[in-house]
Amino acid sequence: MLETPLRLLAIALSAIMLLGFGLFVVQEASGASRQTSAEVADEPSVVAPAPTPRDERVRERQHTRAHEMVDDANDVLLAPFKWAAPAGSGAWAQHGLPVVLALLVYGVGLGYLARFARGVA
Repeated sequence: MLETPLRLLAIALSAIMLLGFGLFVVQEASGASRQTSAEVADEPSVVAPAPTPRDERVRERQHTRAHEMVDDANDVLLAPFKWAAPAGSGAWAQHGLPVVLALLVYGVGLGYLARFARGVA
């Protein structure tokens, strides 16, 4: 009885986190392209490790509503796992490590719980 809702929840949460990480990858690839172009043109480039509240508001205006909804949901889902990324680590570690842990907990953990609820441990 509880198996189907738990399995659907595990799939939905995992899909949100993977979509959020995919959007991060696209954003990083685009940023790397712009940075490389700036370096070729001998222009200085500034890369902020974490956005300030002002930068966050600018990002919200630049992204579509759907993109921001995914980002906001992702922020909530990954909040308990932010400790996994060391403070001085790069953007990939700060995004990737919490996603891996969250997928283990939400995806694998809830999937196992769903199977356990069915009675097959």
